[in-house]
Amino acid sequence: MRWCAVSAVILGLMVQGTFACGPGRGFSRRIGPRKLTPLVFKQHVPNVPEHTITASGVTQGRIDRNDSRFKDLEPNYSQDIDFIDLEGTGADRLMTMRCKEKLNTLAISVMNQWPGTKLTVTEGWDEEGVHAPDSLHYEGRAVDIRTSDKDKSKLGMLARLAVEAGFDWVYYESKTNIHCSVKSESSQGGYGGCFTGDSTVLTSTGARLPLSDLRAGEKILAQDPTTKKLVFSEVILFLDYNPTQKRQFLHFILKSGRTLTITPYHLMTLKDGRTVYAGTLKPGDKVLISIDKDTTSEDSINSITSVLRTGVYAPLTKVGTVVINDVVASCYATVDSQRLAHWAFLPLRLVWNIKRGLYRFWVLLQKPVNGWYQQIDEINRQSPPEGIHWYAKTLYATANYLIPSHLHV
Repeated sequence: MRWCAVSAVILGLMVQGTFACGPGRGFSRRIGPRKLTPLVFKQHVPNVPEHTITASGVTQGRIDRNDSRFKDLEPNYSQDIDFIDLEGTGADRLMTMRCKEKLNTLAISVMNQWPGTKLTVTEGWDEEGVHAPDSLHYEGRAVDIRTSDKDKSKLGMLARLAVEAGFDWVYYESKTNIHCSVKSESSQGGYGGCFTGDSTVLTSTGARLPLSDLRAGEKILAQDPTTKKLVFSEVILFLDYNPTQKRQFLHFILKSGRTLTITPYHLMTLKDGRTVYAGTLKPGDKVLISIDKDTTSEDSINSITSVLRTGVYAPLTKVGTVVINDVVASCYATVDSQRLAHWAFLPLRLVWNIKRGLYRFWVLLQKPVNGWYQQIDEINRQSPPEGIHWYAKTLYATANYLIPSHLHV
């Protein structure tokens, strides 16, 4: 397995440009000083809407003080930051851990850029409903900032410093403040693409099986990306398996009544065979579904809602796809390319084939009695270890480590 670890690092280096979400800024820096260019009025970085996957991502629902997610908001008591706190409730100090880390980094940059000047937060978490319905202020993922001296001439450079600090979306919003936001914590949690445990798959025996009961070695309905035909493909392993982890999912309801609950950064399949992030889809878009074990069709999305569920499962099949609740989806996430992701996980498939071949060779050597193959299959179908598979973790972490967050595409 050692050569797989080496392959993971090599593949991470080769595909780094396609990885879209990862915590931290990474270590990659240009050698020597470089000139920072201030943003201009109404410019935003990256040059895409705030709620797209390549920026701060989709909204995941407003958080109030009675929400279970409220406990995940962190108070920021940094002495390097001034909080206006017009409400007098301390709400502006509350934010996600990722937002807090980026803000604290920016505060240091501000003091280095303008000695004697502090970073000022004019708006943080909003519990009063004064922003647009889809505002990330409601989730503690956005802040509005300026400098303590209220110098408007500094705003363009402040915005650039915010980009350098690692905020996922920075907007020179007005003549008085800069708007910054970050991706959700759930989108940063390692592999980043899963289904819920009550999602079902069709096995080669004709049985419907929830993912919580699925095991490696089972053959389940999938789509062969080469032929575009539905096939029963063997489950090699789980890229992520954690029955107790809580995560935000997107719940899709299709026109036919089919439903799918999936994380925003997981790839879904369209009728024309293209794969896109689930979080980029909207009502009216059409996705690929299975009518039966041989036939596919398209179905339009009626509604999409954000839900919090317990249990995350990400099976990996030989063909790299899976049919979940009769909806065709990829086995992969975070990498915005089905073909590239499938190629990157080639070593896992090779190891699986070698492992199965060695089992069968051992059978021939031992002149087995009836049932030996079944005993091997039972061993293979034991519950997988909890957590993200080490290969997936290494592959994604390598790319995230090599790329500063503000350079992600």
